[in-house]
Amino acid sequence: MPDGYQQCGLWLKEKVQDKPWKGDVIALVLGLLMPLSFSPFNFPLLSLIFISALFLLWFQSPGRRACWRGWLFGFGMFAVGVYWVYHSMHVYGHVGVPVAVFLTLLLAAFLAIYPALAAWPFVIKNKIKSNSFPGPTFLLLFWYPLAWTFFEWVRSWFLTGFPWLNLGYTQTSWPLGGLAAYIGVYGITWLLCISAGLLSMLVISTGKTRVQYAGYLVLLWMVGWSAGQIEWTEKAGNDFQVSMVQGNVDQASKWQQGQRQRIVQNYVEETRKLWDSDFVIWPETAVPVFYQDIEDGFIKDLEAEVRKHKTELLTGMPVWSESGDGYYNSMVMLGNPVSENKAPERAARYPRYYHKRHLVPFGEYVPLKNYIQDLMAVLNAPMADFSSGKQDQPLLQAAGHALGILICYEIAFGEEVIQQLPEAQFLVNASNNAWFGDSTAPHQIIQMARMRARETGRYVLSATNDGVTAIINNKGEVVSVAPQFQDAVLTGNVQPRQGSTPYVRFGNVPVVGLMLALLISGWWYCRK
Repeated sequence: MPDGYQQCGLWLKEKVQDKPWKGDVIALVLGLLMPLSFSPFNFPLLSLIFISALFLLWFQSPGRRACWRGWLFGFGMFAVGVYWVYHSMHVYGHVGVPVAVFLTLLLAAFLAIYPALAAWPFVIKNKIKSNSFPGPTFLLLFWYPLAWTFFEWVRSWFLTGFPWLNLGYTQTSWPLGGLAAYIGVYGITWLLCISAGLLSMLVISTGKTRVQYAGYLVLLWMVGWSAGQIEWTEKAGNDFQVSMVQGNVDQASKWQQGQRQRIVQNYVEETRKLWDSDFVIWPETAVPVFYQDIEDGFIKDLEAEVRKHKTELLTGMPVWSESGDGYYNSMVMLGNPVSENKAPERAARYPRYYHKRHLVPFGEYVPLKNYIQDLMAVLNAPMADFSSGKQDQPLLQAAGHALGILICYEIAFGEEVIQQLPEAQFLVNASNNAWFGDSTAPHQIIQMARMRARETGRYVLSATNDGVTAIINNKGEVVSVAPQFQDAVLTGNVQPRQGSTPYVRFGNVPVVGLMLALLISGWWYCRK
């Protein structure tokens, strides 16, 4: 048996091999603690350590045991990391406690399948003892990082996708985050997993070999830091002033008819103090009334006031489709020239709406509605039926610049964000985070927004109902932030940017293409 196997076996034998359940417990505990590496806790070093420990557990596990430990790790990570789903369903969806707990754990159990799949194909009991099977270097530095990243990417699109708690987000402010503009969050996940493999090799090696792996690890992170010093985008005109109004409206009262006038009037009064700003933003569904129902009254009067003060206002509200048989979760622009001239060519240049494209399953629409609506009724689960906007919607204009808009959940999909680039010179992420209460979800969303800023080289404005409302610069740094759970206005300057980062130009294609090529060649090598 090669020395690497002996060393790794000695290191873990007393821990997990004599009593396999100990390894299972370790995997679960690692997963439960993994969310500490994400916002708002922000201990990114833990992600490196925990993934390294998981890889060593996989290395000492037969196929089915490795799969089981991958699932336990994933279950713990998602059960803690997305526990806020329970809050949304129980507090605001009025789902009973047992059902809400069951559905939250069911989601975690499903998402845990992806880490399990990352382990299962590559650790085979009857080959792990064979001298012909690749050694620890191949597994820890090649197979495991590649498999984890591949299934993390699959999770981003399978069944409409749920790209939450991607490992790359933990590195947003760390050296590997400097590579965001080149390879995006999945490329960073890959390099983080390779770093974990190097750490594993450092642990199980001795002498000069250990120093060698430590050197590789330091070199990799130095490359990431150096790459982050290069700016791929440049200024596109003068800075402009933006103000974001945080209404702090409780979700339970938001859609009550008796509360609508008070809510909207509060936004209007706060905005009247901001006419010196070039651009004012209200959050997602700030106006809890269909646009067409108030177009000839409130909207017309508000827009006249906005135009009088030579500014522009972007607000969230639901909009009926032109056919009237569906409705959108939309952002509506008030005050730009489309209101003064209805000519088609001018309307194309200054569009009125942005309709949300990527809807949240079960939150904004029900997949396979005709088949499961009876079950949803029995569970007393909330049902919505928004329509999704077209993928090729024209960009809105504000302060003389094209802007890209992402509504809430859409900020998690980097490949969809870059569809609005390089034309968009800054990005707006409008959210109603009241659904999540005082949980980790708003902080995880702002962490993803920071990654989008680094990937695209653009400012990102996070306009929310109750926080986290923030201005993020093109380097992914939070320039200013409003206090959570308070009525607040956040005002600051935005620097429009132009140009394309490598990630904007090529998206995930290089990383995914390389992963597929290596998976095929690696699988062929193992079979041979």
